[in-house]
Amino acid sequence: MTEHSSADTQRAQATWPALPLSEWQPTRDILQLWTQIVGKVRMANAPLLNHWWNVPLYVSARGLTTSLIPDPTGGAFQITFDLWDHRLDIATTSGAQRAMPLRSGAVADFYAEFMHLLHEIGVDTTVWPMPVEIEDAVRFDADTLHRVYDGEQAHRYWLALVQIARVFEQFRTAFVGKSSPVHLFWGALDLATTRFSGRGAPPHPGGAPNCGPHVMLEAYSHEVSSLGYWPGGDGEGHFYSYAYPLPGGFPDQRVQPEAAFWSPELAEFLLPYEEVRSAAEPDQLLLAFARSTYDAAATCAHWDRAQLERAGSG
Repeated sequence: MTEHSSADTQRAQATWPALPLSEWQPTRDILQLWTQIVGKVRMANAPLLNHWWNVPLYVSARGLTTSLIPDPTGGAFQITFDLWDHRLDIATTSGAQRAMPLRSGAVADFYAEFMHLLHEIGVDTTVWPMPVEIEDAVRFDADTLHRVYDGEQAHRYWLALVQIARVFEQFRTAFVGKSSPVHLFWGALDLATTRFSGRGAPPHPGGAPNCGPHVMLEAYSHEVSSLGYWPGGDGEGHFYSYAYPLPGGFPDQRVQPEAAFWSPELAEFLLPYEEVRSAAEPDQLLLAFARSTYDAAATCAHWDRAQLERAGSG
């Protein structure tokens, strides 16, 4: 390795933090539950948008945010996970503000305190207190099992999301068809962006825990190619790319980089996060995965690429 490439690798590793699941899984699990509580409040107050775009959170300059949520009084409010100062902030357009610390403690206590703060600022919201997409889930108001929050580990996760979101936004620029924002779906705590061919899709069979059939029917009402990062599985999580419905020949396509592979179990291409964050040029490695897997999906499914892609884009 040359001196130049070694310096590049060191800078990349400083920017893209290591996220070994063995170290931060308890924090990941409680953060997933907290974001589900907050996300369900957004879902209950915001009007339905196609593919549930009214429910995700977004990466912000300090952590994760709902963006503005309309309330029944005609105003709006916003909820932010501040992962610098480890605080949950609630602010309304009428000037009311409340905050609570992000710290170790039972999910049930977080849920009770959060709902009390919403009541104090006049945006009481009733949500179904059952986590989704989690096997053997426990109701939020009864969960005393999940208690661990490590602020440093949560901050590192956010730092990773900042880098991933930046590259995902660059990937989005080549597509002029319908595509989703870069958003965090709290069901699995994955950051994703999705492209659409414009054609309808067959009804999705569903199957995610505590998700009724209407959830997946709305999410996958149209043909998609989706790119994301999931902090689960093994190692440090994986970047993924899948197509729905699954096009013939898609699993057999050769994609980039060499570390990417097809998972028959998940029916998607995977690229380990550590392969990206340890690379000399993480952005280019991730973009190669994003572009090559989309190219494979769009080619196999015969998308009208001349109408959907920006001419001359890479």
